[in-house]
Amino acid sequence: MITADQLRAARALAGLDQKALAEKAGVSLPTIQRMEASSGNVRGVVDTLTKIINALDAAGVELIGENMPSYGKGRGVRLKTPKTASD
Repeated sequence: MITADQLRAARALAGLDQKALAEKAGVSLPTIQRMEASSGNVRGVVDTLTKIINALDAAGVELIGENMPSYGKGRGVRLKTPKTASD
């Protein structure tokens, strides 16, 4: 699964605005907006999610699942649970 935070970060890393990602993925702008505005895991039609992931991959962004290794080359960032004051 991909989270809304992960989708926004991936789009930013690719240097794409929402409209450009929608065009590259072949989906509507409101679809991207809705997915990025959601909380937690992005929900949608599997075909739509696949198109978005493929567009981000073509733009050079590797999406990494939770607790999964990265096999790509190059620099990157990874989301993690932030530490709290009690940690």
